[in-house]
Amino acid sequence: MKILVPVKRVVDYNVKVRVKSDGTGVDIANVKMSMNPFDEIAAEEAVRLKEAGVAAEVVVVSAGVTQCQETLRTALAIGADRAILIESNEDLQPLAVAKLLKALVDKEQPQLVILGKQAIDDDSNQTGQMLAALAGLPQATFASRVAIVDEGGQKRATVAREVDGGAETLTLTLPAVVTTDLRLNEPRYVTLPNIMKAKKKPLETIKPEDLGVDVAPRLKTLKVAEPPKRSAGVMVPDVQTLVEKLKTEAKVL
Repeated sequence: MKILVPVKRVVDYNVKVRVKSDGTGVDIANVKMSMNPFDEIAAEEAVRLKEAGVAAEVVVVSAGVTQCQETLRTALAIGADRAILIESNEDLQPLAVAKLLKALVDKEQPQLVILGKQAIDDDSNQTGQMLAALAGLPQATFASRVAIVDEGGQKRATVAREVDGGAETLTLTLPAVVTTDLRLNEPRYVTLPNIMKAKKKPLETIKPEDLGVDVAPRLKTLKVAEPPKRSAGVMVPDVQTLVEKLKTEAKVL
């Protein structure tokens, strides 16, 4: 069984981002970049399935600038077998990425596509669902547990996921698309020997044109602004004053 794992290069979650002075976006110059945490969980889960003997090959893919090779090398160090970079300098929006992945799914024919539920830079939570729709595949989002079972020669994925009312378990006939949530696993620490091994693993670079996909942006960002600063809190001497302020100033009573 082959597993395809899309990963995205984003600003590291420890970095406090700054908005550009002209409001056109976030300043990423000289900022530490890393793999999207949800995608790292997806890569870890795929490697665990391979280690359990469920999968034979794990392929990681990223779409973006040349520097995305660093992110792919990290995924290879986690344990993926090979990597594919769809190199583009365009502003790749969720629909464009989903179309690229759909073309790659047609080419690679994986039995399972597992990716993060969302990226921490745009928080769109759209790519996985769009990919499943374009490829006509069953999907399970926000997975907190994934198990692959073989029922009479037909492989199925059993996916536990959290919903507003509690939890539910879905059974999908493979091939399928699964998006990961935080509770699925804790990614392993990447060791230096594995980083060195990752440098020797194959990394293929292709262009969107090679897949026959138009990645021109469909959406236009009008303005990016920081959230308003919260005003300082005040100390009140007693409950009566608190209630009065809630009525007259906060107007919540």
